[in-house]
Amino acid sequence: VLAMAYKPLSHDGDLSFDDENELIFVGLLAMIDPPREEVFAAVEAAKGAGIKTVMITGDHKTTAQAIAKDIGIAEADDLALTGNELDNLSDHELDSILEKVSVYARVSPENKIRIVRAWQRKGHVSAMTGDGVNDAPALKQADIGIAMGSGTDVAKDAAAMVLTDDNFVSIIKAVEVGRNVFANIKKAVAYLFAGNLGAIIAIIFALIMDWANPFTAIQLLFINLVNDSFPAIALGMEKGEPDVFVAR
Repeated sequence: VLAMAYKPLSHDGDLSFDDENELIFVGLLAMIDPPREEVFAAVEAAKGAGIKTVMITGDHKTTAQAIAKDIGIAEADDLALTGNELDNLSDHELDSILEKVSVYARVSPENKIRIVRAWQRKGHVSAMTGDGVNDAPALKQADIGIAMGSGTDVAKDAAAMVLTDDNFVSIIKAVEVGRNVFANIKKAVAYLFAGNLGAIIAIIFALIMDWANPFTAIQLLFINLVNDSFPAIALGMEKGEPDVFVAR
């Protein structure tokens, strides 16, 4: 919110601080940068997937809390800390309240690194987003540093990946795709293991019983060609399960 005022001057010279007194009030100008509509659903999806979203900003604490509650990052009983408040906490005190803090305001680059390290001490995988030079140390410290495509080159060099559209929703979509790929890899490995287990058991049993090898080399190659090619590829390209993005 900006207050607008003016004052007629009788001289054309340089202005002084005295000229800023006894101004005539005109009115108030309010500006807002509203969250993108898709962010609300993305934050809710992140919660369902077991992902804790934390806001770290240079804005005023009250403003940050209001935005965080509006988009669903902060719950009613969550805490918010400023950089000065964070500096007054020991590592042990920070660890004790870490999972209840959803907003950090007016923070320094050192504060950002400390927040990332605190989550890592608790055994969590941390992803940090940023676009400025002061974000680079925290991006480097995080398990996954995510730089904005519109950010500085320093931030991009320090990060593990670059978000070309500067959209939080893209991060959530990437996590969903990653989980689906991981699930498909497990399916393919389980299929290949189960498919070859029968042949392994048959060969080992034949050796133990001193029988002839039940398979020739050509037969084994043919089995591998049929079972381990197209079916495994199909499993690897399968669409995600409905619960792939649900926390377990």
